[in-house]
Amino acid sequence: MQHKFTIFIAVLLILATSAIGTAYADNTDTDNTIVASGTGSVIGTPDRAQISLAVETENPNVRAAQAENAARMTKVMDALIAAGIPKESFKTTGYYIYPVYEDSKLYGLQKVKTYRVTNTLTVTLHDVSRTGEVIDIGVANGINQASSIQFLLSDEQSQVLRTEALKEATERAAADARTVADALGVSIKSVKTAQISAGYTPARFQNYAMEDAMASGVSTPIEAGEVTVTATVTVTYLIG
Repeated sequence: MQHKFTIFIAVLLILATSAIGTAYADNTDTDNTIVASGTGSVIGTPDRAQISLAVETENPNVRAAQAENAARMTKVMDALIAAGIPKESFKTTGYYIYPVYEDSKLYGLQKVKTYRVTNTLTVTLHDVSRTGEVIDIGVANGINQASSIQFLLSDEQSQVLRTEALKEATERAAADARTVADALGVSIKSVKTAQISAGYTPARFQNYAMEDAMASGVSTPIEAGEVTVTATVTVTYLIG
């Protein structure tokens, strides 16, 4: 009898524990909330530029192709330094050697015709007005490819614009939440959660027309344009 009573008490304790857990979960799930999202956008002028310039050489002898490429790229870098562009602004972002085969399908064999060497140098400018000048200097000293030009924001400017965009997004989310709360006849008590995201897409020019630049004989006009920093805020408000 004592054994059965002990089992009965244990079952009651288990049921009581489960009931407490369920009540707590139900209380959490019954929070009355309004979820509102807001987006803010701020336009800024880029204060950084990144220009990718490349030298491509080709020769039946791979060492000769490498040597010519190195000489031309060195000439380009020396010319940029002479124009006042700091060497710290240079970064090699690509170096490739690959064979070029003859158009022959005899017995499924391919014969190497030449070797092509491509060396890409990315130049970062703090003065975006010099972008066209850097391209012209590169072309005049051996550059024969310019794969991309990007206009960016410095970390400092990006943070300032990001802050403005986040404030605008938060204000819009709050305004929407107040409108809905008033329509429902309830009031906003506090904020339960908030999620944010923010960023921008650099202004980018791809596959710059090098042949036109080399043939024109005039300075290359490049305009930085503008970039838009966008932020989104999603807020869950407790209401009552």
